[in-house]
Amino acid sequence: MGHWLSSFGNAVVRRKPVEQSLLAMQDPTRSLKRELTAMDLAILGVAVAVGAGIFSVGATAAANYAGPGVILSFVIAAVVCGLAVMCYAEFASTLPVSGSAYTYSYTTMGELIAWIIGWDLILEMLLAGSVIAKFWGVYLADAFRLFHVEIPLTFTVFGIEATWGPILIVGIFTTLLVLGTKLSTRVTNIFTIIKVGITLFVIVAGIGYIKVANYTPFIPASQPAEHKSTLEQPLFAFLSGLNPSTFGFVGVLSAAALVFFAFIGFDVVATTAEEAKDPQRTLPRGILGGLAIVSVLYILVTLVVTGMVSYKDLAASGTPSLTTAFELVGATWAGKVISIGILFGLTTVVMVLLLGLTRIVFSMSRDGLLPRGMSKTSERYRTPARLQIGVGIIVALIAGVAKVELLEEMINIGTLSAFVLVSFGIPILRRTRPDLKRGFRVPFSPWLPIAAGVACLWLMTNLTVVTWARFLVWLLVGFTIWFCYGRRHSVAGQQDMAASGRPSEVG
Repeated sequence: MGHWLSSFGNAVVRRKPVEQSLLAMQDPTRSLKRELTAMDLAILGVAVAVGAGIFSVGATAAANYAGPGVILSFVIAAVVCGLAVMCYAEFASTLPVSGSAYTYSYTTMGELIAWIIGWDLILEMLLAGSVIAKFWGVYLADAFRLFHVEIPLTFTVFGIEATWGPILIVGIFTTLLVLGTKLSTRVTNIFTIIKVGITLFVIVAGIGYIKVANYTPFIPASQPAEHKSTLEQPLFAFLSGLNPSTFGFVGVLSAAALVFFAFIGFDVVATTAEEAKDPQRTLPRGILGGLAIVSVLYILVTLVVTGMVSYKDLAASGTPSLTTAFELVGATWAGKVISIGILFGLTTVVMVLLLGLTRIVFSMSRDGLLPRGMSKTSERYRTPARLQIGVGIIVALIAGVAKVELLEEMINIGTLSAFVLVSFGIPILRRTRPDLKRGFRVPFSPWLPIAAGVACLWLMTNLTVVTWARFLVWLLVGFTIWFCYGRRHSVAGQQDMAASGRPSEVG
């Protein structure tokens, strides 16, 4: 019993040395091709962040949570994201290996924490990819309706109704990603430029409809949210015994937690570290540059939508969005432009999330925490082709058949938990490995990284109780997989056992 406890304890805290992570890239059967520039990385960040959220999440948050104060919510979310992204930039420039927060946590906090964060990232990107692909199908139907095109969007197989739109978009980008990351980014660059252009066009068009009176009151007075159950209120409110409410400063914070969904994706850029040219320079520039562009676009869109119409009118519409705002001021022509912008926006988001999900599983597989065969790369394309196809099939099936949109808030909690550990990991790596070359350093460490981690934790407490309950179930499932498989097949664990002369647990 004592030996087992000792073995389990060693597995929990064992770390993967930086040198071992860098050495793993030299395996020709499990390595990726370096071909992405700083501009490619910045556009990847914009590509994954600027999707349907820019056209809908701000209006929804204004209507139901914060009124015009949602502008503050976006600023809060942008600042928190910016603090965490600086930590990602330092890690990525220090350890330019695929895996993002999973790899960084393995180096600083031990295997169990690394597994948990990898499992969280799988949750984030699997659900985000499926949800966004699902929405792509919905907005494709809207575009067909606006342009009076009548095409059936569903089909039935073995009695199960499926939507072909999500399956189509996932299939296209899975194929492109198998053929090469550089090819995929070229396609993404074109789509991203188009959708940013459409976004700017909508902003300019909306400015003429702004009425200053719509910004008053900037933060509406708090009021009871009688329609919300206990499980639907934020965790902080539940633990503090507060009654469910909306608007007021609590509403601004709740809206910040909601709109944070619009900022997910910059951690996905970090998963491509192994495919970046001169990563010490290009990764920090790409990550921070992409965040700056997205933050400006989000705040401008929010200023427009809350200035065009009253937040009360948005709430009365039932399904508040930027399209709703234009319809309420009589500019119905904007619906067609926005529908095209959303389709372009979601297209690139799907691609980047498929890329990020595959790279996380690839890294965990290469470390032995998932079956090693999953990390084999194609000799011809230098991509994890079989894994990419498998991931594409799973995402396509979920998006095409399941009501995955009901789990949308789970994406936020997965992202924020990753941000927390990356932020706290910076001071740890600074202390344990001060000798490592860093292409970017977070200023005012350890205080700024700690502040970033605490801020992300605070946003997590503003997510609903039911989201936390689902998250804990996901963590329990993940711990079971690690306990039964990962800890026994870990490459780092096997190497430790070989060095100490202990027998392997595998078998």
